[in-house]
Amino acid sequence: MSLGRLLRRWMAGATLLAAAALPAAAATLDTVKQRGSLACGVSQGLAGFSDRGADGAWAGFDVDFCKAVAAAVLGDPAKVTYVPLSATERFDALAAGRIDVLSRNSTWTLEREAGLKLLFAGITFHDGQGFMVLRRPAIVSALELDGVPVCVQEGTTSALNVADFFRANSMRLTLHTLPTSAEALAALEAGRCDVLTTDQSALFAERLKLARPGEAVILPDVISKEPLGPVVRADDVAWFNIVKWVAHGLVNAEELGISTATAEEALRSAKPNVRRFVGAEGDLGQKLGLDNAFAIRAVRAVGNYAEIYERNVGAGSRLAIPRGMNQLWSMGGVLYAPPLR
Repeated sequence: MSLGRLLRRWMAGATLLAAAALPAAAATLDTVKQRGSLACGVSQGLAGFSDRGADGAWAGFDVDFCKAVAAAVLGDPAKVTYVPLSATERFDALAAGRIDVLSRNSTWTLEREAGLKLLFAGITFHDGQGFMVLRRPAIVSALELDGVPVCVQEGTTSALNVADFFRANSMRLTLHTLPTSAEALAALEAGRCDVLTTDQSALFAERLKLARPGEAVILPDVISKEPLGPVVRADDVAWFNIVKWVAHGLVNAEELGISTATAEEALRSAKPNVRRFVGAEGDLGQKLGLDNAFAIRAVRAVGNYAEIYERNVGAGSRLAIPRGMNQLWSMGGVLYAPPLR
């Protein structure tokens, strides 16, 4: 046998062995369709992001993203089963297959992707860690927190960041770590600590739960980058692409001026980029395993990014968080999405 044939046989065998060693795709899309609903992991109650009302209905920024995915995949934003998860159990629940996607103020880090075998499907909220002070009106900067007792929720990047911040600034840290955000807030009110630290967006939400919200001050200091976004398992790239492009679609819709109010008009548009978005040309949805109207269906269900933001956490909400970095790149922010084409 010639050397060339031997090499070809060896390469063919190596290819088969490599293919056999690869994990089977999770086929999450098929599972979701067969089940008839999307299992979406959310927080246990964070105003503006994922909270349950007195009527039992879930609402919020992260909840709307769950609805957008359900609308894109199943054609109905109501076909979602919400699974409330604590910070310590959220990633285990995703890895175990209890949920199809995690949409719960989770920070994108290398350890979480590479170490936990997960994939973040983009950044839907650019945040940063801050401090909320109670009972200490003289404190106006985080650099004045030397020795002041601080509460934080365990299993979060906040616990790691606050330790780094105090060490970097040669400050004494008196840290109380609590299992849940509710317990951390209760400890603040009870006087076990005078400071609560977490993502700034969460501080706006937690302040509303205090008996006297006006007595709590959120300091201007931001000590970290907290890119928050939806998470999926790393064993199903096809599903990852679906979740990712739903997120990109909501941002692109704002750029293109496509909203709940203009969706019908967009369907009749002659503009090439709008026609691709609504599925009139390009067959983009089919490349994801969906139909071509997946993106416009998501917008019809929950609105574009601006509508979701303003309704839940922005000027139209109780939180009134300025858009800041979450403004479009063309409007002075850093929000940017690849084009649908």
